[in-house]
Amino acid sequence: MTEENEVIDEIDEEVEPEGETEEGVQEDQADDGAMEVSDEQLDEIADTAIAALKDVLKYFNVGEVTIDEYEGDEGELILDITGDDLAVLIGRHGRTLDALQFLISAITVRKIGYRFPVIIDVESYKNRQRQKLEALARSSANKAASQGRSVKLRPMTPYERRIIHVALRDDRRVDTASEGEGSARHVVVVPVK
Repeated sequence: MTEENEVIDEIDEEVEPEGETEEGVQEDQADDGAMEVSDEQLDEIADTAIAALKDVLKYFNVGEVTIDEYEGDEGELILDITGDDLAVLIGRHGRTLDALQFLISAITVRKIGYRFPVIIDVESYKNRQRQKLEALARSSANKAASQGRSVKLRPMTPYERRIIHVALRDDRRVDTASEGEGSARHVVVVPVK
């Protein structure tokens, strides 16, 4: 186990609410829309999340980084990290980035006392992935509608599944549903008859 993983495991044990698993918290975050908060509350959330992120980044030896904050399309807070050689923060298939996001979200929830969606991104990696997933969603909807049959997508994380659901929620030709358990959970695009 690498030093970074050990640190994440230690911090994760400290901040994980009793009775909740990592997957359960991520699923909740994926399904909850952003709650209404005042500008002062949003500043507090951002300051808390950025401070936690800076503390955790010290263990990754990534050098000097910049953290840009902005509000996403669904009202979530997005923190985008930019710098040199940040591939270690993304990891294979974005898994390290997902773990980092879970960790920062858990710390933020613990410190502010309520859940607000915080998305951690590295040099717009998630934005590029989101665009690919939205294109996949549109393509799958076209296929389901034209062929009159359900289209089963690959297993995805709760965050990725949410992107598919949101991308197709206004498409009257199809419905979406999540099926499966655990890491095999996936989206099915179903044509409306």
